[in-house]
Amino acid sequence: MTAIETTGLTKRYGATTAVADLDLRVPEGVVYGFLGPNGAGKTTTMRMLTSLTRPSSGSARVAGVPTDDREHLIERVGYLPEEPPLYTELTAREQLTYAAGLRDLPEEATSQRVEELLDRLDLSGDADRRIDAYSKGMRQKTAFVQSLLHDPDVLFLDEPTSGLDPRAARTIRKMIDDLADEGTTVFLSTHILPVVDEHADTVGVLYDGRLVAEGPPGDLKRQADAGESTDERTLEDVFLEVTSEDPAADEATVEGATDVR
Repeated sequence: MTAIETTGLTKRYGATTAVADLDLRVPEGVVYGFLGPNGAGKTTTMRMLTSLTRPSSGSARVAGVPTDDREHLIERVGYLPEEPPLYTELTAREQLTYAAGLRDLPEEATSQRVEELLDRLDLSGDADRRIDAYSKGMRQKTAFVQSLLHDPDVLFLDEPTSGLDPRAARTIRKMIDDLADEGTTVFLSTHILPVVDEHADTVGVLYDGRLVAEGPPGDLKRQADAGESTDERTLEDVFLEVTSEDPAADEATVEGATDVR
């Protein structure tokens, strides 16, 4: 079964094309790593796939629902944007209760799920503090819980480990793997390439609004040709080559770096 399917998906802002003729086929129950430099069109793509932005042309279906059918789509997808939508005057528990109410989720079952997720992310002790007193990482964890409350079929994550300490980041990564194992499709956008290399089943690289490379991480590393053996290749090497008009110039750019921004 296909969880995400797009045909010629395009978004223009005046004379600027943010996403051009994007064709995607993402199976159910996989982690799809969505990479690209800043301004490549990743966030615009996710906003179109979650019905927050209308495409200029083309079409898309997510969890079997056309993205222009917002009423039914939002029941099937979860979305964690890079800047989480939180009411900072509320406590985390109030925020999550409010979000659950907007979706008409069963109160008792949702309350139990909230407590389980708060505990797993080490937020239980702070759940009754106002969000305006939270660190960036604590807000990120609250928003991650919010995106999971309704048990979505497809989960879109934009920089989900941003601002997290190593322990919390590891927990999020483990939860991503668990979600995929349970059948949830995770569409993961991040600049932290080792996370994608380790957890993604398939990687798509967007550059200047176009998909310029796609495949399992291992296959992409084998296909790239920079004179090294396959064992020496990294996803960073692939990323730099397919998003640069002068790949040779990148060799000295971020030697050993793991966070390409």
